[in-house]
Amino acid sequence: MRHRYRDCVGCLGELLGHDSFQVKEMALCTLMKFVELEAQYPLIKIEWKGALTFPYDLLKVVVDGLLPTEEDASLLISRFQEYMEYDDVRYFVMKAVTASILQVMQKTKERPLPFYQQNVFSLISPINMPNKESEMVKFMVKQDNREELKLSKLQAHKQMFQKMWLTFLKHKLPTGLYKKVLVILHDSVLPYMNEPTLMMDFLTVAYGIGGAISLLALNGLFILIHQHNLEYPDFYKKLYSLLDPSIYHVKYRARFFHLTDLFLSSSHLPAYLVAAFIKRLSRLALTAPPEALLMVIPFICNLFRRHPACRVLVHRPGGPADMSEDPYVMEEEEPSKSRALESSLWEIQSLQSHYHPDVVKAAAVLNQSLSEMEDDISGLLELSNYELFDKEVKKKAVDVPLEFEQVRGLFGKKNDIFAEHFSLD
Repeated sequence: MRHRYRDCVGCLGELLGHDSFQVKEMALCTLMKFVELEAQYPLIKIEWKGALTFPYDLLKVVVDGLLPTEEDASLLISRFQEYMEYDDVRYFVMKAVTASILQVMQKTKERPLPFYQQNVFSLISPINMPNKESEMVKFMVKQDNREELKLSKLQAHKQMFQKMWLTFLKHKLPTGLYKKVLVILHDSVLPYMNEPTLMMDFLTVAYGIGGAISLLALNGLFILIHQHNLEYPDFYKKLYSLLDPSIYHVKYRARFFHLTDLFLSSSHLPAYLVAAFIKRLSRLALTAPPEALLMVIPFICNLFRRHPACRVLVHRPGGPADMSEDPYVMEEEEPSKSRALESSLWEIQSLQSHYHPDVVKAAAVLNQSLSEMEDDISGLLELSNYELFDKEVKKKAVDVPLEFEQVRGLFGKKNDIFAEHFSLD
């Protein structure tokens, strides 16, 4: 009977790779029912009371079936998510995934496996970790003496969670997946790790890559710097180098400016550094779309409020007659050598002649003395061109006074040359 049962489990494991989704789903549900029954009626003899009877080997068959290397299994994985609500199932799934990654990825010799890695991400990214030990009450296997088992300890779950993610991120990821991981890392991974600082290397390497990947790594680095005392010597130099024309267009723009605002909030930052950021943002603003300008101009005004020493950029008399005379060096990567404090903010003055009236109004604020209260830019970070257009369309037109003289007849205008020489009788 046991041989027949093992053959049956083997066949069901193979059916997890069947072409038909209905067959795969039936095989998955049957195997998970077997997991539940094996837990209640173990096939091995229990040596001592309270011993763990969870059928890990059977669950490993299920996990291996959910992680094929040649096809996308996200639909079947989403069907499996309901079982991840059980604390013990989640723990052993994390253990099985870790074993699977080590087994599969060591054969590839640093070459990414896009389908396999995407499947692993689909399985582990929605994992909902408990915050407190008291929340761990839902177990598939009913144990009499659960207090003594490490399975009931939150620490053990966090350790397994950490080991799984570190094993997954140790291998080279496809670019698209790299971005997906960085999007959720600060929110869904770092808070549930025993030692978040172990992510330091992964995040600093990502931050050094450049482009959108660097922008996305900022979130995780922010947590490590503020909560775990990470020291990153060239952090502001790197942040400064991320300012290029694309920052006003990327879909992660709101996240980037929110974090940049936080990083530049300290009043202890040197004036030359803040001035370099103001100048670079202003120079890039010359080619930015209106929705980005309506966000970045109040952003620059807030920097002036925090760092009054930089106001010399606004109030310097007689700015450069043309752009070539501006002492600011845009190409310089080191903020301290950019000579931003010797320059003036002629770029914002140029925006006072912008085609969009709201941008003109926003840029004109720098002509007056700034109030002490900072502008709240949180509502402007997500502003889109669609919203701007919608706002313009919904504006109620007011009557515009026009200067005109009413026409009297064909040549009826006053001082009309025809009216002087001709008359219509």
